[in-house]
Formats: sequence, structure tokens, C-alpha cells
Amino acid sequence: MMIHTLAVVDEGAKIGNGTKVWHFAHICSKAQIGKNCTLGQNVFVGNNVKIGNNVKVQNNVSIYDNVFIEDDVFCGPSMVFTNVHNPRSFIKRTNEYKDTHVKKGATLGANCTIICGNELGEYCFVGAGALVNSNVKDFALVVGVPAKQIGWMSKFGEKLDLPVEGDGQDICKHTGEKYSLKNGQLSVT
Repeated sequence: MMIHTLAVVDEGAKIGNGTKVWHFAHICSKAQIGKNCTLGQNVFVGNNVKIGNNVKVQNNVSIYDNVFIEDDVFCGPSMVFTNVHNPRSFIKRTNEYKDTHVKKGATLGANCTIICGNELGEYCFVGAGALVNSNVKDFALVVGVPAKQIGWMSKFGEKLDLPVEGDGQDICKHTGEKYSLKNGQLSVT
């Protein structure tokens, strides 16, 4: 584990072996961070946050309470998580936090915004600048404001030649894995 001298890690935070925490990061006391993660410059991690193994959090990302991130997730620079749907500075709403779940292998592009209360599926890919305000399917490629699905991505991170709706099959040119789309769900076969 490597913690930069200019990072703040509150007593009690759990950080796994091999994880790197860079300067100006702040990890709160009840946060749980897995092994071999990288938390870039100016990253904030709240108390009720769990981060899996091999997660990369780029610079200027705040992971607020009730955000739960599984293994192998990429959080791009300056992307945003929220935890309250209707914040007001003069009304305390900490009892209204909504859970956000980011599943294994997801990629969240630079400057995207994830509205709380949603689940981002395994290996989904959120394009830079997108505004996610609903659940995202496994392997789905979503872009825009609000985010709309425009395709499917392989585990390797390449766009598959499949329709958004309907059925079909494709093979990842990099790994040889076969993908099957049936009834709006993509699976590796």
C-alpha cells in the first residue's frame, strides 16, 4: 500500500494491499477499499462506501456515502456520483441517501454524472459526459444527456457489432469470446 504524504486517511479506514492513494485524496474513517486500487489526486471517499479490488479512480472524483463499487471498475477523471435526489443546503437529508451500485468491470467515462439510486451493470460503458439517470444493463454502451443505450461492449472494452434491440451474436476480435444477445440481454457464451 502507498499513501502519499499529502493524502488524508482517517483512522479506521480499511485499505487493501497494493492500493495507491495519491496527494490531496481524503478517505473517511469507515470507508472500505480493496486491493490493488488506484485513487488519484483530489479523490474523496465517504464513510458508507465500499470499493472492490483493482478499481481505478481518476483525479477529482468524489465517491459519496451509499456508493458501492465492485472489482475492476474504472472511474474516469472528474466523473460525479450523487446520493440525494433533491438536495437543499438548508434541509438535512442524510436519511434519504439512495444506494448506487456499480458492478464488476464497468467503465464510467470522464465527466459523466451518475444519479443516485441506480445500478450500473457488469462491464457496461458510460461515455464521457453522459448523465445516467436510470439503470444500465450489463455490457451496455450508453452516451448522452440523458444517457441512452447506443450499443454493446465486450469485456475487453470494444464495441460489439450487435443491434441495441433484437437478437444476434458477435465475437470479440481481441479475446475470441462469443457474445449472444437475446431478448435485450447480452451474455458471454
